[in-house]
Amino acid sequence: MIANTPKPPYYAVIFTNTLSDDTTGYEEVANRMVELAEQQPGYLGMESVRDGLGITVSYWQSLDAIKAWKQNVEHLNAQQLGRDKWYSAFTTRIAKVERDYSL
Repeated sequence: MIANTPKPPYYAVIFTNTLSDDTTGYEEVANRMVELAEQQPGYLGMESVRDGLGITVSYWQSLDAIKAWKQNVEHLNAQQLGRDKWYSAFTTRIAKVERDYSL
């Protein structure tokens, strides 16, 4: 589903990853992170797809909102599990959205 974002500017966190062979518990924690992100101040929406390569784009009102999400204790635990167990590679990018348009 395409996120319904407000008029720019806002920020996008682009998380690209490949999974390791051990994904035990991954789906449950990933679903919980979506639920938790939706409760965070400044959260605007999310789009995610996995077809071998996983790409999740979350949208935020500000860099401070992104920083607060990154420092959320439950999210920190999930990040550590990702580094230690679930991801063979990942990259996180943060971008300012200055213009958008849609059909």
